[in-house]
Amino acid sequence: MKRIEVDVAVIGAGTAGLAAYRAAAAAGRRAVIIEGGPGGTTCARVGCMPSKLLIAAAEAAHGASRWPEFGLRLEGALRVDGRAVMERVRRERGRFVGFVREGVERIPEEDRIHGYARFEDDRTLSVGELRIRFGRAVIATGSSPAVPAMLREAGERLLVNDDVFEWKDLPRSVAVFGPGVIGLELGQALHRLGVRVIMFGRDGLQGPFSDPTLRDYAIRHFRDEFEFYPHAHVQVVSELPDGVAIMHRDEEGLERREVVDYVIAATGRKPNVDWLGLERTSLQRDERGVPLFDRHTMQCGNSPIFIAGDADNDVPLLHEAADEGRIAGRNAALWPDVEPGLRRAPLAIAFCEPQIVIVGAKFADLAPGAFVTGAASFENQGRSRVMLRNKGMMHVFAATDSGRLLGAEIFGPDAEHLGHLLAWALQAGFTVERTLEMPFYHPVVEEGLRTALRAADAALREHWKRSG
Repeated sequence: MKRIEVDVAVIGAGTAGLAAYRAAAAAGRRAVIIEGGPGGTTCARVGCMPSKLLIAAAEAAHGASRWPEFGLRLEGALRVDGRAVMERVRRERGRFVGFVREGVERIPEEDRIHGYARFEDDRTLSVGELRIRFGRAVIATGSSPAVPAMLREAGERLLVNDDVFEWKDLPRSVAVFGPGVIGLELGQALHRLGVRVIMFGRDGLQGPFSDPTLRDYAIRHFRDEFEFYPHAHVQVVSELPDGVAIMHRDEEGLERREVVDYVIAATGRKPNVDWLGLERTSLQRDERGVPLFDRHTMQCGNSPIFIAGDADNDVPLLHEAADEGRIAGRNAALWPDVEPGLRRAPLAIAFCEPQIVIVGAKFADLAPGAFVTGAASFENQGRSRVMLRNKGMMHVFAATDSGRLLGAEIFGPDAEHLGHLLAWALQAGFTVERTLEMPFYHPVVEEGLRTALRAADAALREHWKRSG
């Protein structure tokens, strides 16, 4: 049995793991990175990049539906070549994965270990027959799709988002379970590429929205575009020789039977910690088995073990994983002298249309009476109407005691850009008044943000007037 000793052992070579390894190595520590999976990061292989390739094709196809309103005429019907669409998705996805692998291969070979690591105790990992004695460790093992037991009855026709990007052609129909970010992006894109899509949700949840006004608006919008049951009561899911049957009851209590080619489970993800042997360590863990940790230092308790990325079940986004990895890797190198790292203003984006953006604090995070809301609609907003993309609304939240920006929930065209502007202003500590001092060009979608800020400013002034 071979044994080695290292300063820092990083488990996982995804976005967080690579950042952790590089930070530890840059600090002069002997570090190794251990990877048992296919490599290439979740984002590049099965997440943000291949999904955006599919969405880009869907946006191009959907654009033709607006031509008549612009006075443009398309002779004949647009035909979607599903095989060509998926061939481009796989080809470009391969390029993105290749870039990541090239980065991994630049790591010295002696620092790369292939296999699945398990903790033997607080200072030892096993990878097959290899035993690694470490001074510190970073857990960066990512996450995997979580699939409810009922959906497993779809058998071989049950897919997760990872599987979609292996398709050689587009199917005729799918049922998407889970109208969260992944479900909305995939479901809407497939619908716009000519696939019949039926989406099932629970309890009226819609994407990441917590503001009931925006949530209900979004539900109405998506129900106008494709079949969507936000309060589905699914009774039976069963595999057929050539598809899947779904028995459910709609909001009016009517029994319905749907038959589709495939079921896509977009029902969340779970941290990959079950197989790590954490029960052999002294780490305290939560109900999902994730070690308790400080999100500013990424340290698990007072131990020399750190955690980063999707494995910590905190903020499963690429830029957050990269930040967490850097913090974890640097503090692993510095241990026991750990220090807080930079955590940026929260920013999350769903690339459906309209886009969904959450910045800073959500509506549900805020205490009643401690904030005001500034609202704006995109339905009559100038640039949005010019582009025939005038759907959506936004709410901006500001603190009643100081006027400082707290956050926003946005459903609108090009909202990714509005979200970045607000995130920068929020991280800089801007008040509503200070943000309104910034330039706004005309005509741009950003004028919708100014409308919301002006409404928040008026609400603040009214609040302060009443408060004396």
